[in-house]
Amino acid sequence: MTSITTIASQLDVNNKASIKNRLFKSAMSEQLADRDNAPTDELVHLYRAWAKGGTGLLVTGNVMVDRSALGEPRNVVLDEKSDIAKFKAWADASTENGAQVWMQLNHPGKQIPSFLSKEPLAPSAVPLGNGLESGFKCPRALTEAEILAIIERFAWVSAKAKECGFNGVQIHSAHGYLVNQFLSPHHNRRDDQWGGSLENRMRFLMEIYRAIRAAVGDSFPVGVKLNSADFQKGGFDESDSIEVIQALQNEGIDLIEISGGNYENPSMVGSGASESTLKREAYFLDYAEKAQKIMNVPLVVTGGFRSASAMNSAIASGAADMIGIARPLALDPALANKLMASDKHSIQLPVLSTGIKALDAMTMLDITWYEHQLERIGKGKSPKPNLSEWVSVLKTFTALGALAFQKRRV
Repeated sequence: MTSITTIASQLDVNNKASIKNRLFKSAMSEQLADRDNAPTDELVHLYRAWAKGGTGLLVTGNVMVDRSALGEPRNVVLDEKSDIAKFKAWADASTENGAQVWMQLNHPGKQIPSFLSKEPLAPSAVPLGNGLESGFKCPRALTEAEILAIIERFAWVSAKAKECGFNGVQIHSAHGYLVNQFLSPHHNRRDDQWGGSLENRMRFLMEIYRAIRAAVGDSFPVGVKLNSADFQKGGFDESDSIEVIQALQNEGIDLIEISGGNYENPSMVGSGASESTLKREAYFLDYAEKAQKIMNVPLVVTGGFRSASAMNSAIASGAADMIGIARPLALDPALANKLMASDKHSIQLPVLSTGIKALDAMTMLDITWYEHQLERIGKGKSPKPNLSEWVSVLKTFTALGALAFQKRRV
């Protein structure tokens, strides 16, 4: 009798990791670092809640590889100045109940708010558009020496993550951050070996992977989060993405998570999703089915899943090997156990709006409202699904004001 693969089934990752189930906590912005950008007790408590809640693989929110390049004020940073004991405590809590935790490594490139950077860096001096010009400065193009230094930062942080007890690392190459900027012909207009052809545009990602692999050895899992597409005119598209997947597999990548979009077009939170996509729940499942034709490593599909039945269907069909969940876990940290216990279990997310679109966009309400839920869990409180959007906006402005004032005083 052939057993059916479900979200409760174990998964082997390239003989390097055994994940107890197919549920994957995708990275979210937690904004729970302290003033030194180190993990806090709240962050430790939050990950312990998710581990106890049954999720098989927890991927951290952005851990920035450069203290001078923060995507958000309270990002965690791991560098020579970091208190390593705090990272070890974070890893220990995250691996309770048999869970695995992989550290997501990131550099924001030009996706840095103006109050955090006077001169952000990017592949080319191309500003963000679609109404973001006022909040993000036009970047300066990276020099080759700076590119090589950033590659080494990714490798150093990976080795340190392994030392601290994290079970793997994930390179963030999606959502418009620096690695994704290099992949995009819209954002990367270089005419040297780092730009132009897709082979050149993917060089930054490939060199980061090679440097990490050299630093952590062959038995430590290394994954990547990759856009299926940027959904932006002249940007990184599906055909590019398929080629990058093939190249990564040839190099020995262990796991690939698929998402899409960027700050200018936030498809990762469902912006512009079609009716047919919403019915299937997964925003990027159609692309995943194409990608699976060439896959020889596990593929994670993240974005849109809300019910156990849709998740099990995606796993059983072979379209996905793991199901990435993010915002639903901000409203129920024990969601994984409930999904595995009943195929009928589901969760619905609120439609968030203050009624003023410009204000929603300015405060990134679809992200910050969930950050405030994560803060509640980190403080030992229950999530608050009926949290007012206006309360969330006020908390966002208060936090940004305090941080801006603190920055001016430094």
